[in-house]
Amino acid sequence: MMLSPSPSSIARSSLEEMLDSLRRRDEEEKPKDLPPALPARPTSRGRLPPARRSLPKSFKVDGENGNEMGHRRKGSFGNKKLMLDLESPYVVISEENSVISEEASPCPVSSIPVDDDSSVASVAPPSPELEDDNVSYFIKKKLHVWCRQPRGKWGLGRIQSTSGEQASVSLSNGNVMKVARTDLLPANPDILEGVDDLIQLSYLNEPSVLHNLRCRYSQDMIYSKAGPILIALNPFKDVQIYGNDYVSAYRKKSLDSPHVFAMVDAAYNEMIGEEVNQSIIISGESGAGKTETAKIAMQYLAALGGGSCGIENEVLQTNVILEAFGNAKTFRNDNSSRFGKLIEIHFSTTGKMCGAKIQTFLLEKSRVVQLANGERSYHIFYQLCAGSSPHLKERLNLRAASEYKYLNQSDCMKIDGVDDAKKFHRLKKALNVVQMCNEDQERVFKMLAAILWLGNISFLVNDNENHIEVVNDEAVTSAASLMGCSSQGLMTVLSTHIIQAGKDTITKTLTLRQAIDARDALAKFIYASLFDWLVEQVNKSLEVGKRRTGRSISILDIYGFESFQKNSFEQLCINYANERLQQHFNRHLFKLEQQDYEIDGVDMTKVDFEDNQECLDLFEKKPIGLLSLLDEESNFPRATDLTLANKLRQHLQANPRFKGEWGKGFSVCHYAGEVVYDTNGFLEKNRDPMPSDSIQLLSSSSCELLRSFSKTLNRSQKQSNSQHIGALDSQKQSVGTKFKGQLFRLMHQLESTTPHFIRCIKPNAKQNPGIYDEDLVLQQLKCCGVLEVVRISRAGYPTRMTHQDFARRYGFLLYEANTSQDPLSVSVAVLQQFNIPPEMYQVGFTKLYLRTGQVGALEDKRKLVLQGVLGVQKWVRGHQARSHYDKLKNGVTTLQSFVRGEIARRKYGVMVKSSITISSENIEEIEAIILLQSVIRGWLVRRHNSSLCKFKIHPENGKTRRRSRSKMSDDKDASKDRSQNLPSALAELQRRVVKAESTIEQKEEENAELREQLKQFEKRWIEYETRMKTMEEMWQRQMSSLQMSLAAARSSLASENANGQPSRHDVASPSPFCYDSEDATSMGSRTPRTPGCSTPLKYSSSLSEIKAMRDGNGSLGNLMKEFEQRSQTFDEDARALVEVRTTGHSVNPNSIDDLRKLKHRFEGWKKEYKMRLKETKARLKLRNSEMEKSRRRWWAKLSSRAQ
Repeated sequence: MMLSPSPSSIARSSLEEMLDSLRRRDEEEKPKDLPPALPARPTSRGRLPPARRSLPKSFKVDGENGNEMGHRRKGSFGNKKLMLDLESPYVVISEENSVISEEASPCPVSSIPVDDDSSVASVAPPSPELEDDNVSYFIKKKLHVWCRQPRGKWGLGRIQSTSGEQASVSLSNGNVMKVARTDLLPANPDILEGVDDLIQLSYLNEPSVLHNLRCRYSQDMIYSKAGPILIALNPFKDVQIYGNDYVSAYRKKSLDSPHVFAMVDAAYNEMIGEEVNQSIIISGESGAGKTETAKIAMQYLAALGGGSCGIENEVLQTNVILEAFGNAKTFRNDNSSRFGKLIEIHFSTTGKMCGAKIQTFLLEKSRVVQLANGERSYHIFYQLCAGSSPHLKERLNLRAASEYKYLNQSDCMKIDGVDDAKKFHRLKKALNVVQMCNEDQERVFKMLAAILWLGNISFLVNDNENHIEVVNDEAVTSAASLMGCSSQGLMTVLSTHIIQAGKDTITKTLTLRQAIDARDALAKFIYASLFDWLVEQVNKSLEVGKRRTGRSISILDIYGFESFQKNSFEQLCINYANERLQQHFNRHLFKLEQQDYEIDGVDMTKVDFEDNQECLDLFEKKPIGLLSLLDEESNFPRATDLTLANKLRQHLQANPRFKGEWGKGFSVCHYAGEVVYDTNGFLEKNRDPMPSDSIQLLSSSSCELLRSFSKTLNRSQKQSNSQHIGALDSQKQSVGTKFKGQLFRLMHQLESTTPHFIRCIKPNAKQNPGIYDEDLVLQQLKCCGVLEVVRISRAGYPTRMTHQDFARRYGFLLYEANTSQDPLSVSVAVLQQFNIPPEMYQVGFTKLYLRTGQVGALEDKRKLVLQGVLGVQKWVRGHQARSHYDKLKNGVTTLQSFVRGEIARRKYGVMVKSSITISSENIEEIEAIILLQSVIRGWLVRRHNSSLCKFKIHPENGKTRRRSRSKMSDDKDASKDRSQNLPSALAELQRRVVKAESTIEQKEEENAELREQLKQFEKRWIEYETRMKTMEEMWQRQMSSLQMSLAAARSSLASENANGQPSRHDVASPSPFCYDSEDATSMGSRTPRTPGCSTPLKYSSSLSEIKAMRDGNGSLGNLMKEFEQRSQTFDEDARALVEVRTTGHSVNPNSIDDLRKLKHRFEGWKKEYKMRLKETKARLKLRNSEMEKSRRRWWAKLSSRAQ
């Protein structure tokens, strides 16, 4: 049907108006009680990117010839889902039941109800005639087929003959076996072996897919495409395909093979081009390589967004931090992520990375306190014990990891090939990169050490009721010290429980089990709070702030599906999250795909796939969903794990995905298989209790981190209570409900982005390179729905464009101008012009749907036309530019000629004017010169004439003149000889000049060296002057000290003389030199008078006493004379040295030696002089005492006479 032309290429067609009416009708008829599980679908141009290569020519779409045949071939991959219960990592089964029917399968496809909105369609019954034709064809052409062997494995061979429902097949190893015809599947030709996209396979079935992946895996080609999905097989070794050369190759589009880089590059280009946020969802089971794939994707984004410095390096270093604190060794994986994370990377308007934000989900806290045999706790504990410096170990009181009970309970301390000490140093560098200060780092390490010491706290049972008391040992002391609280307070919290009953307070002693749970709860709370605080600090460092533009790429790395021998609450939450992600996967790759076909009126055969909506209803339905019943039972104080199991069996038994087991167990049929759960510990883990005593202890701690953790807990409890008005004050939001809210927020964020899926596959359970386990790989491919994606991508139309966009992009390719500008007419005309077969496209109400490879052909033609247009434009622009250049060149040449002429004329005029001026100025000089020349010539002529007259008068003078003439001729010859020798003389002069120049250069160098020496001498002279000044000051101080000593001696002598009796002046007169000595004493005394008598006694002293006094005065005078002489000598010597210093032109090295000698001589004399002063003082004191005794004796005799 042709539509009327519209005035604009973007006008709405009548088909679109019809579509709006159909949509309105569907909305009116739509039931009101649909489950509100998923948000609204995003607005995006295309959720399935086109494949890079076209399909082979032999490709046949299932159902294309449905009108002729009316059925499909029996046993084809697109017809029948073979529900093989092969050996699986999730469940353990016997080999006898390796092949079961669909009815016996725990999750059969037929069990899903089919209605108008269902994604499962019925399949036409098989036809035996088609089967016979195919078998005959394969026998005739001797083509390879796949046949199922007894144990469920597939073998490659050729059909030799058929007999009824049996076929004889010759295997590749030479064996011949008979198999049922239903167990035969066609094999692809050798030319398609190892193709990089599974869509390119001519025959799409399980063995062909497994064989293709095996071929690529054996060649270290670990990446393959399955339509829009990237399949990544873990190589378990280093593969050199991630270097900078590969990054550059994928950025320049020189490589188009499947790779993480290619998918990330497509997401980046779509974000920049369409301005739609992107998400890269990485899924797979534990050990499949999700964490490494996420790191590789971030590496490529960092290269696209700038480089390896700045914010890009910070984003990359977050992987080191999160791995250390959130990853651990399990028996399946040495570096298993025990939490989920979503890294949202933001980009600026120019495409540069400008920030990031990290969200985490459901950290496995129980791993801190409880480990299975052969597993390890989080890496950070072992790295801290192995890589800490001695000073840090001393501050934290750290021991070896084997000495902590939380770490040694699993008997696994190390990982092969991993150095924990080096990992710790890398962690510290990463913390520095994200701008975490050393103080905060040490606080983090202190909390980790406190957790380890908490695990070493032991309890002692002290009565029959199993009541305990805490053993006060090193563990309690160390833990309390690191936590910033008292040892007694910690012991009280771990051994008792305070119950508030009204106004009364009751203290209850805990049992051993309760005490251990309280200790472990405290350790788990500290670690979980520390992990959240660490993520918050990293987000602050990576904060976008004002640079936010709304463009982002989110990378989701979340735990894979888990099924162990004993599955607990953590596995239930993890598998629930994987169910949600699988629903998101199904929604975008199956449901929305087929909804688009139905809404747009496209005739498309539906593809069967497993819808996990029933499993999600089992978890989320209210009020009898699994999580709702778990929360309800958690609120009952007397509820037990057994009552929980009974309640689940009572209310959920009707759900086909639930099956009650004996005791405390129950099983859930997930999309990846059936998992049996044990409810032991479910209620405790869901409640996640934190005793109020422990919260009070943390609030009163001196550690800032612990106080902030308690505040955060109180704030979250208040928020949860405000959201649940009927909740008790002590009740808080359960772990299951909290995780469900986080998961819904995550899905809402992912729904607003364009998803890109990476499915990581673990090729073997032993984690060894080169081993390919087909059963394990097939199980994972089925679990994640990869095979169904390949079918729908191959049978469907992955490329879709609106009529307006298609006409706008390819309308200019029409050879003739279309009279109608309607977008639909233009689109159909383009398709018809390029002879695209009708079976390779369909026209919908609003969009044009194309099969794989068709857009590539149109793009090639568009590229050729654009290149031709560009070529024509290039030549036209070149011709125009050359013409313009020639015109410009001619004009410039003409202008230059005029300018040069004008300049030449101006120069000529200036020269003429200057020559005229010069000639007018020199006329007078020329006239004067001519006059002078005429005078000189006249004088020369007159002198010559007079000489001739004299020659005539005196002829005898002729000989003399002749002789003079001959002499003049000789002189002329000599001058000629000199002129001939002039070049050699000139050369000699030049040589001398060169020599003189070299000599001058040499002298200049010598002068430079002399100047350097002069500078050195001046420097040394300045030092010498400084030292001389210092010595002068020291001498002055010493001289003043000596003078003070002599003055003290003089004053001492004068005081002693004043204390004695007066004597005759002529007998003992004081010496004029009795001063300036600290050792001097009284040098004499006056003759005493008799009491009552006015006449002095003459000759009262003996001659010996007078002689002694004179000797003392004489020795003191000699010392004074010597001091004056020595002082004068030293002054003269010092003055002479100073004069030499001031008058000298260069520093004399001997002057320094003279200075030293003078100093030593002065010091020696000073010591000697002091000794002599002391001796003189001692002698004077002795003599004074003798004189005093003699005076007393004399007075005694005198008094006796007077009586």
